[in-house]
Amino acid sequence: MSDCAPPLTIGLPVYNGAAFIGQAIESILAQTYEDFELIISDNASTDGTESVCRTYARADRRVRYVRNETNIGAAPNYNRLLERAASRYFKWAAHDDMLAPEYLARCVEVLDRRPSVVVCHTETIYIDEHGVPCGTFDDRLDLRSPRPHERYRDYLFRPYPKCNAIFGVIRMTALRQTPLLGCYMSSDRVLLGELALRGEIYRVPEPLFLRRDHPYQAWKVNPTRSLMEAWFDPSRKGRITFPSWRLLLEHTRAVMRVPMDWYERLLCLRQLGTWIRQNDGTLVRDLLLRQP
Repeated sequence: MSDCAPPLTIGLPVYNGAAFIGQAIESILAQTYEDFELIISDNASTDGTESVCRTYARADRRVRYVRNETNIGAAPNYNRLLERAASRYFKWAAHDDMLAPEYLARCVEVLDRRPSVVVCHTETIYIDEHGVPCGTFDDRLDLRSPRPHERYRDYLFRPYPKCNAIFGVIRMTALRQTPLLGCYMSSDRVLLGELALRGEIYRVPEPLFLRRDHPYQAWKVNPTRSLMEAWFDPSRKGRITFPSWRLLLEHTRAVMRVPMDWYERLLCLRQLGTWIRQNDGTLVRDLLLRQP
């Protein structure tokens, strides 16, 4: 970590997010914890995103705006933010979500106090496109067992495989040991699973994360798996993909990559084997469809 770098970097990737990005930035700048830098990576937006972001960058020295010449895909744009960060902690922020003022303070306090924690996040409130609360959500991501296979078991077999914690505050030393986000569907699930293998995931019992649900979300405007693959990586547009098999492969690679004793690794692979048996129908459908 650079001596002059703040303890926390917030990386905000965006593409055509003018409708909501101003609210997202304002919620970040209004945090009670102020020792951070906000880096915005604009993936060649064609709407008013650039103008909005440059306005905030001129007004607050903590905000830095960079722009890609072409759309490089969501996953590379997310990962590119890590190249510009030199902090102890890192947090991705979505252009359409918001944070309650105490979010960063609560998460950083946990990471400072508990070195075994690699990700700290909070409970989630869902809001609609107008910012009206729609209800809370329990993602079951409070994984604090000292044993990797128990954290991995509880991660894999949650009733709802959402990954809101990927937008939590992450310990940089753990994040840099991973391949980050891959250019394939559900790579956030693989990354979060690997982080759970590397350390504890701590959920602060306060609803401080405001996750927006609206008609323009990526998975809604890209309803087929081919379109979603292209959203992650434009070079994959039109290719035949096997997303469930890729997910299995990457989960297995993560288990083999993380340092642990042989018995813990065996137990993790056993959990993954159970997960395969529960999802064998999806794996079969992947082979039968064989279409973009």
